[in-house]
Amino acid sequence: MKQKRISFGQGKGSLTHNNREFMADNVDPLRTPQNITFVRQPIGEAYDQLFAESTERYNAKQKRNDRKVHGSYYEHLFGVKPCNTVRTAADKRKSFYEDVVQIGKMKDSGYGTEDFQLVADCLKEYMEGFQERNPNFYVFNAVLHMDEATPHLHIDYIPVGHYKRGQDTQNGIAQALKEMGYGEGKQAIARWRAAEVEVLNKICLEHGIQPLSPEKARGTLEVEEYKEQRRQADELAEQNAQVKAELGEKREMLKAVKEKTAKLAEIDSIETGKTVFGGKVTVSQEDWQNITDLAKKEVASQKQTKKLRKERDEAVRERDELKAKLSAVSSELATYKKAEEQKGLFTREKLKKEATRISREDELSRELRKAKAFISACGLSADYQQYKYNSTTRKNVLE
Repeated sequence: MKQKRISFGQGKGSLTHNNREFMADNVDPLRTPQNITFVRQPIGEAYDQLFAESTERYNAKQKRNDRKVHGSYYEHLFGVKPCNTVRTAADKRKSFYEDVVQIGKMKDSGYGTEDFQLVADCLKEYMEGFQERNPNFYVFNAVLHMDEATPHLHIDYIPVGHYKRGQDTQNGIAQALKEMGYGEGKQAIARWRAAEVEVLNKICLEHGIQPLSPEKARGTLEVEEYKEQRRQADELAEQNAQVKAELGEKREMLKAVKEKTAKLAEIDSIETGKTVFGGKVTVSQEDWQNITDLAKKEVASQKQTKKLRKERDEAVRERDELKAKLSAVSSELATYKKAEEQKGLFTREKLKKEATRISREDELSRELRKAKAFISACGLSADYQQYKYNSTTRKNVLE
């Protein structure tokens, strides 16, 4: 089953962008007709539909003119005429909320991939049930963008709550969440998002997609800023993968050193005791020369073995130090990434700072490659092999 990451988060809330009244650089105008608009209602009209009657009822109860709502409910809250960007009232209420929903990324679900239409179909199915699942979130604008890198939904809604005091129907996200059964407090919106993600997960599974845990959406970042931060985050991930690969190479190098140690131990186990001659022995000049050469090679081999053993031990020690440094760097990188992911997004300054600190990995990698090359060069010479063979047959030569 295909695995894809789900993105479900708060959007910037620009209706001109969503409805293509403004064309950003990352939009392909030739594919804009493929966008799917589920609902498109002017926000002023939506506010009148939702709150005009309750405003009239509220004003009818007021005996003092200064307590009445003058003008539209939207203008009363936000002090301006209805507009296509999110406005925030003095009491922190927003004129509307936007969620951006996406399945997969450009590499596995973007335009030109085989799953481009598949993820679009999943998003369409999810959107078609959104209003019914969330009766207190009035959706006045919703569009599925097919003309950018990857299909994604923009869902714009006005939260509607009902109250016993003041105007009986108001813009109120906390009350809307409570009425839909998600409780009170700061975690209410988190519980709602989790429930919506579960709906999306179920749809994905029905279409043969294994959904991975959601990642933060880009929030209010501009597209190019978001892309740059994602690029830098991917580079850090690649560096981490490279460190792991190099650590694997060092494990292979350790294995080779262990094999070298075994060979040296085998050489040490060869008995080189003195040969005792009883009486006079006559040998040919050629045999005598062979015995002399073998004796010289034995002395040279013992010296070479001692030198190699010492250099090998030094290389192993340096290798272990570099391995420990790499482990510390990898742990540091993992801790940093985890902390930054919990915050939601990397920042360019922090990424630059971490990139400088993690640059130590390159120096460690060069040192490890030198160690690997040196240990590979510590192989036994041909003279070793010849001596090992001849030493087992010396008795036959001397007898």
